[in-house]
Amino acid sequence: MVSAQVQDSIPDKGADSIRTDLKRRGIVIQDGQLEKKEINPLAPAKAAFLSAILPGMGQVYNKRYWKVPLVWGAMGAAIYGYSINNTQYNRVRDAFKKRQAGLPEEFSDGIVPDLSTDALQDSQERFQRDRDLMLLLTIGAYALNIIDANVDAHLKQYNVDDRLGIDFKPFIDYNEMTAQPYYGLAFQVKF
Repeated sequence: MVSAQVQDSIPDKGADSIRTDLKRRGIVIQDGQLEKKEINPLAPAKAAFLSAILPGMGQVYNKRYWKVPLVWGAMGAAIYGYSINNTQYNRVRDAFKKRQAGLPEEFSDGIVPDLSTDALQDSQERFQRDRDLMLLLTIGAYALNIIDANVDAHLKQYNVDDRLGIDFKPFIDYNEMTAQPYYGLAFQVKF
């Protein structure tokens, strides 16, 4: 813990900017003392664990509430797509099997298919392929949710200071001997 007396002579105009700068560096002022905020090294693991149990909970743990509807929307859309394609796959597969067995063919809802045997087989394969793709998208959205929670928790622990930066500045100068301009680009890295 870092301690130092905070002077009362800080002008009101600059006090807020100083407090903001200190807070950004992980230092808080309590009871006139400067205290360094401790970093929890297990926070990324906890965020990932919470997201693995219930998608979106890691984002809530990281206080990134706006990401929760995105996570739920991506997972919900992928699960819905899987469900629709699985239903259609089973419907067409049953009609195809009945046709192959020589039974009166009809879909599960009583509609007689007006398709050739090849068209039924192609539809069955297409719905199966789409169903499997939706399953992969669901797994991908689930994994991305966990990775996002973990990475976001890691990044919250880094010090982001206003003094860090990269600056590009174009410039024009004149050659005194020839009186011709030359152009350039200044590249400045601040630490």
